Amino acid sequence: MNPTPSLAVINTSSIIIHFVSYPKMASTIRSQEDQRAGAEIVYGSEACFNHSISLLEELGFPKGVLPLQDLVECGRVRETGFVWMKQKAPYEHFFTGTNTRVSYSMEVTAYVEKFKMKKMTGIKSKQVFLWVPITEMSIDDPASQKIHFKTPVGIGKAFPLVAFMTEEEKQKYLEEARK
Repeated sequence: MNPTPSLAVINTSSIIIHFVSYPKMASTIRSQEDQRAGAEIVYGSEACFNHSISLLEELGFPKGVLPLQDLVECGRVRETGFVWMKQKAPYEHFFTGTNTRVSYSMEVTAYVEKFKMKKMTGIKSKQVFLWVPITEMSIDDPASQKIHFKTPVGIGKAFPLVAFMTEEEKQKYLEEARK
């Protein structure tokens, strides 16, 4: 659909043409519906928690890397890899293992594949005095035991996987390391 022109007379010697664009919200809603077509959706705190943990395990990520709170809806479109997780309210978490504060908006989205989440939305990391969006996280080499995070401009940082493990995962990791 093209914008519809409308005329407005400012005074007798000038005419200005305004192009009325369609609201962004309408296209956003339409694209969300397209992204979520054919999705598996779960509702409720416990079901969403189990769904998100299962997804992280399937992708090869530690369970603590997305410590979302009070989840109300989670969805996944297996054909495209699109996933989303909705919380009741935004949440901030401090990762002591990386000395980093991370903000999670009410909805976090990503396209996922084994060892990678890309085109992420809804996650920001506090760096000095600025909140920087995180758009990708990946485990490029599982043997390195590092997880990489990237910003929209491609600047990234790597941290040890253990910094995002739950206590249960850390215990298992340490037991395997002793063998």
